[in-house]
Amino acid sequence: MQQNTPAAPAVRETLERLLASETFGRSERARKLIRYLVEREQAGEAERLKGFSIAMDVFGKDADFDSATDAVVRVQAGRLRELLSQYFATEGASDPVRIVIPRGTYVPAYEFGEKIQPKTAPEDKAGATPPQSFGVAGAIGGHPLVLPSGLSRHRPPPPGAQLVRQLRLFWAAIAVVIAMLGFVMYRTVMPETAAVGDLITAATGQAPAGGADGARIAAEALPTVHIRNASEDQNTARVASVLRRALSGFDTVSFIANDRTAGGQSPGKLDFFFAISAGVDPGAVVVELQHTASGKILLSRTLSADEIAASLEDRVATMLSASIPVSGILYAHIEQNALQSGLTNCLLLNDDYYLSQTAENHLAASKCFETLMKAGAKSPLVYSELAALHLKAVTDGYDYPKGVTEAEALDLARRAVLMGATSPYAHRAYGFLNSRTGTSEESIHWMQKAYELNTFDLSMAAAYAYALIFSGDYVNGVPVMRRAVELSSAHPSWWDFGLFLGQYMLNDKSGAARAVDALATTKRPQYLAARLVVAFEAGDSAASRQLADEIAANYASFAADPRATFVKAKYPADFTDRFVADLRAAGLGSGS
Repeated sequence: MQQNTPAAPAVRETLERLLASETFGRSERARKLIRYLVEREQAGEAERLKGFSIAMDVFGKDADFDSATDAVVRVQAGRLRELLSQYFATEGASDPVRIVIPRGTYVPAYEFGEKIQPKTAPEDKAGATPPQSFGVAGAIGGHPLVLPSGLSRHRPPPPGAQLVRQLRLFWAAIAVVIAMLGFVMYRTVMPETAAVGDLITAATGQAPAGGADGARIAAEALPTVHIRNASEDQNTARVASVLRRALSGFDTVSFIANDRTAGGQSPGKLDFFFAISAGVDPGAVVVELQHTASGKILLSRTLSADEIAASLEDRVATMLSASIPVSGILYAHIEQNALQSGLTNCLLLNDDYYLSQTAENHLAASKCFETLMKAGAKSPLVYSELAALHLKAVTDGYDYPKGVTEAEALDLARRAVLMGATSPYAHRAYGFLNSRTGTSEESIHWMQKAYELNTFDLSMAAAYAYALIFSGDYVNGVPVMRRAVELSSAHPSWWDFGLFLGQYMLNDKSGAARAVDALATTKRPQYLAARLVVAFEAGDSAASRQLADEIAANYASFAADPRATFVKAKYPADFTDRFVADLRAAGLGSGS
């Protein structure tokens, strides 16, 4: 299938490269504005990109802002368009994706760069135009992981000469036939060969090196990250110290103290580093995440002296939560450059599933992790993520794996915790399974442990807060969830819904209203119901009627009996009683 617009990870990489450029280095306002516009659009909040909200969120204006007398947004947007044109004509000329702000709107648009944009082919004599595919899609594909079922996280290949492609396919087919014949002969002659090596080959796409155990270790390899501090002044040393502490808590990378390249070693394809240096302003510190082999800058942040003094841990949490997890820019770079294999590919497939929870994505992620598990994987990530997938198979009714039970899923999660005593992912997965199969007290215990193991990962904070809120502990859950929401510029909508639920129960009407604003683009009955209650309490009868009609038209069973949905999902009883009563007052579920 062809892609008409660049994928989100490609857009994020272009944004980070643009922010680190010399063109934008001279304008802090332009950097702040383009980041805000792109991140809001990518979060599905394009409809909120109006002059008033931009003035308040980006330029610090108050509620009295009047665009008729203050042209700051229009002026800065015009300046931004000029800088974008300048950047993509010079430093960004070879970027695969371009960001533009069309005139008449503040919503960014994306297009493929000149270097890889498909050119219109001349029509043949019959008037037919050959089919085309986009280059960025091809740049994201081509993964080294070859699963037994042929499943892999990939995109369509880039355009190329048909003859060359056919020749390559022909010789590849010949090579596969020869390899299969050789394998059959080998297994016939050596029937006692251990099957572990075969599974590793299936998981990595290459024969075991250094024995089956060595190949297994290679298959479980994670990206390595280290720190380079170019200036040992007080502030850079402090930033480096907090970064070290924070990176050691992330499961998705291997943090190493020593820079491999300093000893003359060649960097591996999954080597990254944070470069820390003194900023231009007194006391400021610049932090950049780079891919060692290519030198690409994936992220660049300038921390002011005031931020370092007052909120350094929060700033680091924001930075790492956007870059280090599988949904962040580090893994996006790995995927775009086809660097993944083994566990890294399984994690990306898993991320695909949680972004789009289809049976196809669930099958791909499950089989990938199962391949590593059968090969004797030692990483707790394999077992924790597979446990969560198995539970989803039970609760969501997936056909694969056949006959899986909650008990089997819980056993996998328990093994993950035993393997990874300091693994936040393992403890979070165990907490998640206990929320469905055990008690809320057990769930909170393990979620809290996950949060304590890594307070810099905002997803761990959100999961812990959600568990607290769903147990009815709104007082303790809301502050943790609010911190996660406020520090993360792009996050799942369930964070905002959890924050709404807690603030609603604490009678914080303004906080609940702010939380539901972020749910405007997500169509789920619970989210629509939250917006309905807020609109009704605010006296907005027009919005109340529109939302009630939308719920009734698209979610008839929920509209008829909303209580059943909340009881089945184990919402707190006090929330269910109050919320259903408010929905009834707003004109929904009068029969429940």
